[in-house]
Amino acid sequence: MKKIFGVKKEKEPPPSVNDASDRINKRGDTVDEKIKKLDAELSRYKEQIKRTRPGPAQEAVKARAMRVLKQKRMYEGQRDMLYNQTFNLDQVAFASEGIKDAQQTMSALKSANQELKGMMKSVKIQDIDNMQDEMMDLMDVSNEIQETLGRSYSVPDDIDEEELMGELDALEADMGMETESDGMPSYLQPDKEPDLDSELNLPSAPSGQAIPAGRSHAQAEDEMGLPAVPRSTIRG
Repeated sequence: MKKIFGVKKEKEPPPSVNDASDRINKRGDTVDEKIKKLDAELSRYKEQIKRTRPGPAQEAVKARAMRVLKQKRMYEGQRDMLYNQTFNLDQVAFASEGIKDAQQTMSALKSANQELKGMMKSVKIQDIDNMQDEMMDLMDVSNEIQETLGRSYSVPDDIDEEELMGELDALEADMGMETESDGMPSYLQPDKEPDLDSELNLPSAPSGQAIPAGRSHAQAEDEMGLPAVPRSTIRG
């Protein structure tokens, strides 16, 4: 059957925008190379026209230069046409890429939307409000506990703060007067020991040798404890 009817040829896929743009760019490069060669040939003809005198030779060179110039204009027109086609293909490629980006963005947004919907089902605003209220109540209870634990037992509650401030001002004034008079506050000066002798009223200690009572009028004694010999008897 294949030999009779033949095999259907598969159609080649149409060229993409990038393929067409690459082909046109290659053609444009070829045209640019031809224009450069014609420019070099024109410059050579210009030099020949300058060197030759007016006459048949110069006219022949001018005719060749005119032919090259026409070819250059024709290639320049083709190059401009190719540049326009390339510009159009670039615009189409840019629009195609933009559509592809939009499609990817839409698919990403759809998947994110579905994911958010699933997450929102597990989160309720009312539950969040209730949790916030409970947290505020717990914080209030915690503050009350801290205030209760930090309460002072020795300070009465009916103390007038203005009265305390007055006492504090008076204490500062007294401290200032003591500092001006002595150069040092009284609470910083060393304690003075009391005079025990004046408090007990004790007599002062004797400076000479003590004489026993009852022997104040007795005879003087020598070093051995014997009665001393009067000096008058020794002289006689």
